[in-house]
Amino acid sequence: MPKEKSAGAIIFRVTDKGLEYILLHCPSSPKAKKGYWDFPKGHMEKGEAEEDTVRREVREETGLEDIELLKGFREVISYWFRFQGKTVSKTVIFYLARAKTQEVTLSSEHIGYQWLLYEEALLQLTYENAKELLKKAQAFLKKKA
Repeated sequence: MPKEKSAGAIIFRVTDKGLEYILLHCPSSPKAKKGYWDFPKGHMEKGEAEEDTVRREVREETGLEDIELLKGFREVISYWFRFQGKTVSKTVIFYLARAKTQEVTLSSEHIGYQWLLYEEALLQLTYENAKELLKKAQAFLKKKA
């Protein structure tokens, strides 16, 4: 069975209204038949450290360069999908990152983005595993506050 490994980030920023999280609107594709909302993530390149992949993918997908990865938060999700008649096993490592700006330059891979408060982001996310990640990130941040 083919395997893929990716890394990404749950990115938040502090606003007067509270913490806002960025979600990316991904279009339908051969791997995902319907468009969906998710966090920035992408394939790890050979020899690349997880944190380096996170920073590169966030920069490529959102234009956010000055992110701070929070120590103590690292979550792994695994799932399978069908692609070109094969079942692919995918593992994604997620970090929690603070953005210092709200200015986003969206990549051509995506069709939109939103900065949303926790409750709104929870409703907007498409997949249950992403919702669980957001819940864990919110709980982590509340403990640190």
